Amino acid sequence: GVSYKAVVFEESGVLLPAPLSTATDWEARSCIPAGTVQRAALSGGESSLSLQYSRGELTAVEFLQELGQQCFEIANVRVPVHSFLWDLIRKEMRKQLPIMAEAAQCVRAEGLQTALLSHSLCLGHGERLLPLDQQHFDVVVESHREGVPRPNAGIYELCLERLGVQPQESILLDSSSQNLEVAAQLGMKTVKVDDPAAALKELETHLGFPLQGFVPYTRSVRPGMEIPKDRLQKYLEDVLGAPPTAPLELRQFDHGESTRSYLVKFGGRLLVLKKEEEPPSGPSGPSVPREYRVLKALAEAGVPVPPVLALCEDRSVLGSPFLLLEHRAGRMHRAVSLPAVPPRRRRAWFGAMANVLARIHSLELGAAKLQELGEHGNYIQQQVETWTKQYRAVETDVIPAMERLIQWLPLHFPESQKTTLVHGDFRMDHLVFHPDRPEVLAVLGWKFATLGDPLCDLANNCLSFFLPAPCGARRGLRNCDLGHLGIPTAEEYCQMYCGHMGVQHPENWNFYLAFAFFRRAVMLQGRHRGSLAGRPAPGDSSPKDAEFVADLAWDFAVKEGFRVFESLPPTKLLLRYSSTWAR
Repeated sequence: GVSYKAVVFEESGVLLPAPLSTATDWEARSCIPAGTVQRAALSGGESSLSLQYSRGELTAVEFLQELGQQCFEIANVRVPVHSFLWDLIRKEMRKQLPIMAEAAQCVRAEGLQTALLSHSLCLGHGERLLPLDQQHFDVVVESHREGVPRPNAGIYELCLERLGVQPQESILLDSSSQNLEVAAQLGMKTVKVDDPAAALKELETHLGFPLQGFVPYTRSVRPGMEIPKDRLQKYLEDVLGAPPTAPLELRQFDHGESTRSYLVKFGGRLLVLKKEEEPPSGPSGPSVPREYRVLKALAEAGVPVPPVLALCEDRSVLGSPFLLLEHRAGRMHRAVSLPAVPPRRRRAWFGAMANVLARIHSLELGAAKLQELGEHGNYIQQQVETWTKQYRAVETDVIPAMERLIQWLPLHFPESQKTTLVHGDFRMDHLVFHPDRPEVLAVLGWKFATLGDPLCDLANNCLSFFLPAPCGARRGLRNCDLGHLGIPTAEEYCQMYCGHMGVQHPENWNFYLAFAFFRRAVMLQGRHRGSLAGRPAPGDSSPKDAEFVADLAWDFAVKEGFRVFESLPPTKLLLRYSSTWAR
């Protein structure tokens, strides 16, 4: 019945094999008397080298020098302690570190925090013994830097304080019974790590989700969203024509709006299964068959999309239609500020995004076999009508700005609209990038794809420039110093796109932004209505989110109104003013 919020990993003995426990074989191979390293590290009681180091009284270099001297005095032979730590433990780490590092990733994927308790043991040339990406951990506490040795309760209190959790909301993994006893007295749940695999099984029991099979951007399948593995396995065997070499494994993508997208491990392959929501969440009805046709055509036209394997419309398999794709590995950037990319390179990532959007909008519809995807013309009119109906269906309270927009938008439709393929939800976190360079490997999220006005895609793509962070599962750049971040402004990004398309910046750009924010407000209101009805989804919004975004939409509507007003010739100003006032 406990809801845990954090897991604390001890470095020595958990992520890193305990040095003293691995010394015996090395001593035998090196012709050094058994027990030499252990005696050298532990002798002296409170003044032992091990405790002096953990208290921060010795640096890593001093610890190794003293350990070598103590070993020499005990064994009367020079003991290469650097070799012991460097060669032996690193070999042992290959067995233990991967499964524990994967467990830490699985814990974070479920929304829990992780912490690393470390001695920060370094070799003489300053390289850490633990070659682990510390981004796996929300908090890293190095006892020698804090001057608090274990089993002093203060080190655990410090760790919990930095995590922002109570003792009973945390679990500690450690190989030391003494350390675990102190942590348990504070109220922490403890797991003793003698055998790593057994310890992880116990941790899985406490947490209630698996700690193996991690794939980036996935989590365990959410309760209530399970799918029958036996029927899926039979279907895959029939479609792919080969039985698996291992049991089928399922994970769910943790992307805010991909609640029905699953990662399937089948044999040696990674697949993506996209299942139709029941009832469909979008205003245009079932999206999976449409997305299948779009992806097939785009792949043939050379647009970077995941390879399509199959479409299943037989509801007896999984209860609703689903789409099967090859998994496209790469890096996805959930935060549009691109924290994982050096600032000097971020502009190139935005350039790659603008380029691929222009490529989508430049497709020749006939050659790409996409001309039947939707009607030509009147796209915005149909969209405003559709999203207005959708808003009325999910409305809970009156939002004044939405009422004004519902009246204003139909009166200000653009006089001319170009027709291209539009993605419908194009944004940074729907792109899979190459891990090391600004290259888009795949564009995801095609459920709203149709034929329409490309400037609607561009406006939707620019929302993050005006949204705060966070705002209903979207992370924005509002009030950020874009120059310091190395990110182009909204105007500069639009110019990147227009340069690729060979067009001028649109005069009525504020209209498109107003409509994009209106559409976004409808989506946020839909999520809020769903949460009130007991259908929570990742990224649920509060009642204030839709109202805030609607106000942003109205701000752009006002700007567009001023632009139109100022562009009118003097002879028409009075007529236009009187008509607007009367309306």
